[in-house]
Amino acid sequence: MEKPTQKQEQQEAKKGSGIVVPQRRMFLRYAGATALATSLLLTTTSCDDDDDGTMTPDPDTVDLGSGDTGILNYAYALEQLEAAFYTQVVAQSLGMFSQSEQQIMQDLKGHENIHRDFLKAALGSAAIPDLEVDFSSVNFNDKANILATAKTFEDLGVAAYNGAGQYLEDAGFLTLAGKIVSVEARHAAVIRDLISNGTFSDSADNKGLDPAMMPADVLQAAAPFIVTKISANNLPK
Repeated sequence: MEKPTQKQEQQEAKKGSGIVVPQRRMFLRYAGATALATSLLLTTTSCDDDDDGTMTPDPDTVDLGSGDTGILNYAYALEQLEAAFYTQVVAQSLGMFSQSEQQIMQDLKGHENIHRDFLKAALGSAAIPDLEVDFSSVNFNDKANILATAKTFEDLGVAAYNGAGQYLEDAGFLTLAGKIVSVEARHAAVIRDLISNGTFSDSADNKGLDPAMMPADVLQAAAPFIVTKISANNLPK
């Protein structure tokens, strides 16, 4: 795929400069547009090149793979989880939110579906299958429980990208991960603000940084919500 022209880059930069303390609704819409624009940066060929064809002996276990392919599959698994969660929230629980909050939930659903579908297309034949999720522990009739679960997923997503991004070898994939994690961080901030106004930056440590987690720890934290067995044995530990 051809690289963006200088004019295209200037236009994209100009769009980004217009985001100055927007309302939460518009804030998330701009974030989603930025995530969608990352599709201009990615090629699928190096993804296939990184797949070493390692197979797990357990036919019921999904092996994420290794190298850049494994890390993108890892991200794809988490995006599947988030997309499924917000899809159920919008379908089942939207009525308990205010009008502005309903738009936020719909925006979050849209963003996570964009991330999921984009990673699936980028991975091509190397993509893992659709995962079976389990939200039986979530009370979709309780707004506080929904927001607490959303906070868990968004914080986990940010920590996952922060922890695994350093192992990406392809510069284009690293750029992609950086753009997606910035959107996930916006999600984490707005969910915190919905739980308690003004707490949007509470995830940062005393150095002003968000946490990072390794794949094994992230998958263990996400395991209660994923029925499908996942092997990350070939990812960095």
